[in-house]
Amino acid sequence: MTVTRGRLIVFEGPEGAGKTTQLRLLGEWLAAQGRAYTGVREPGGTALGNEIRRMLLEPGRTIDPRAEALLFMASRAQLIAEVIQPALAQGELVLADRFLLSTYAYQVMGRGLPLDDVRAGNRLATGGLVPDLTILLTLPAAIRDARTRARGGPDRIESAGDAFHDRVERAFADCASFAWQAAHPECGLITAVDAEGAEREVLERVIGVLATRMPDRFPLPSAAHV
Repeated sequence: MTVTRGRLIVFEGPEGAGKTTQLRLLGEWLAAQGRAYTGVREPGGTALGNEIRRMLLEPGRTIDPRAEALLFMASRAQLIAEVIQPALAQGELVLADRFLLSTYAYQVMGRGLPLDDVRAGNRLATGGLVPDLTILLTLPAAIRDARTRARGGPDRIESAGDAFHDRVERAFADCASFAWQAAHPECGLITAVDAEGAEREVLERVIGVLATRMPDRFPLPSAAHV
């Protein structure tokens, strides 16, 4: 029997946009329907990736921007080989907390690394894997900042400064444009979702997008029951 390939759905956005919350809520919604999925996060998700995550996010650690980018990509390569590709081969949905867009936003725009070099590194790390859909959560900066402060002490990336995060925010805004997506086909389809409002309201919007983009996996009658 032929197994239909799974789908890779990525959640992206600046710090505090609600990616992790919406990924968790979507996972709970799928589980309530008895539907299997695999949830992953970047960096992390494997023994190697978790160690890299600790190094990358540890407050006070100094890491050269090039080394930072390569560490993120090493974690990504291991996660794809060890978790994502096997799950997709079994026909599963894979829900990812961050993927390619974060590299372009944080390392290219935020850190100022050369686009072509980062793009080549991403190509090596992914082996050509393209997300089926990236949901880009958008939220006013003041709300995001309040959420980030409420989480407690900032990690190394969150502590990078206002100028850095302003560049990251502009980068994510650019990612939502048709022109940017046409110039970056390796990132797949990107759809912006308004993340302002109650968590369940945002989840309804997310499921609505999934029902429109992937009706075979998210049929409209089911999408109404959030």
